[in-house]
Order: sequence, then C-alpha cells, then structure tokens
Amino acid sequence: MGTGSALWSFVLVVGLLTVTPGIDTALILRTAALGHRRRAWGVVLGIQAGTLLWGTLTSLGLTALLTASRMAYELLRWAGVAYLLWLGGRMVWETLRRRDGRPGETRDGRPARDGLFAGWRQGLVTNLLNPKVGVFYVAVLPQFVPAGAPHFATGVLLAGVHVLLGLVWSTALIGLARTLRDRLRRPAARRVLDRVTGTVIVGLGLRLATSD
Repeated sequence: MGTGSALWSFVLVVGLLTVTPGIDTALILRTAALGHRRRAWGVVLGIQAGTLLWGTLTSLGLTALLTASRMAYELLRWAGVAYLLWLGGRMVWETLRRRDGRPGETRDGRPARDGLFAGWRQGLVTNLLNPKVGVFYVAVLPQFVPAGAPHFATGVLLAGVHVLLGLVWSTALIGLARTLRDRLRRPAARRVLDRVTGTVIVGLGLRLATSD
C-alpha cells in the first residue's frame, strides 16, 4: 500500500469512527449545550490529547500489552467502567438533588467549574480509561504504515490526522449545541439534558462492563 492510498484509507476509517456517537459526542454536546464554552473546548482538547497519546504509545509498541496481557486489559477496562458509572450516575443524581437549582450552575446562577483545564482533565481521563481505543490502535494503526516508512514517525503522523478530524467534528458539534443553548436555559430543560446524557454514559459503562 502506497503512502497516499494508506493515508486516505486511514482517513476514511477514523473518519467513520469519529462521527460514530459515543461517550465523546455525549460529553461535548452536553457541556456546550449548557453554555460552558471554555469547558467544552477543554473536553475536546483533552479527548484529542488522549487520542494522540494512544497513537504515540502504539507507535512505540507499548499498547500491545493490552492485547498480550489479559490482566492489563481487564484492569483498564474496569477502571473505565467505574469512571463512566460514576460520571453518568453523578449527572443523574444532581438533577434529582437540585430540583430548585440549575444543573451545572451554582445557586446564584454562575457557571460551575466552567474552566478549560477542568474540561481538559475530564476529556483526557475519559479517553485514556477506554481500553477499546488502545485495542483499536493496536489492531488498525500498523496496517496503514507503508512498508519501509519509519514506524514511529508515521504512526504519530496518522494519530495527528485522527486528532485533526476529531477537532473538525467537535467544532461542528459545539456549533450545533450553541444553537440549542437558548432552549436549554430553563432549569427543567437542563435537568432533562443531564438525565439523558447521564443515562447514556451509564449505559456505555454497562456495555463496557459486559463486553469481552
């Protein structure tokens, strides 16, 4: 496979992966729809930092441990399950506990933790605790490194392409969420959004727990 054809084939594969709804899409849409623009971009940057790290570790051969060691995969998988259940469950619990306040805001109406770093940390942890991302890179990335090409540099370059596609898609998601922001100013609408998002995240956590 030539360099050009390998690149475009990789773009097609990770492009389809990027637009497939999942935990990343849910977090970005929910955060941006609540009006927390800085935190939403923090989530985006954290997710893409995790993607780049997975690509770099795969290029170094380190993520092969996830497929070679059942224990390593299971430890990371159950850490991811616990985090997703905690994250989604907390969203739902907050909507039940704060019936007289706005989810995601303090009682005086100011945004709660609407910071770039807080979002970046959330996005990074969510990405790194998903072992399926690592397994995907182990299985897919080497197939798109042309014969004779430097493995590490090419692998990191392909991961960078994945990051670029993720940034483009995330920009579209944030733009879509901003059009819905005015409709979500009412506390009732925000509670519904958090309940739906929290339920989706819990569902993804349960799916990860029951997957092989």
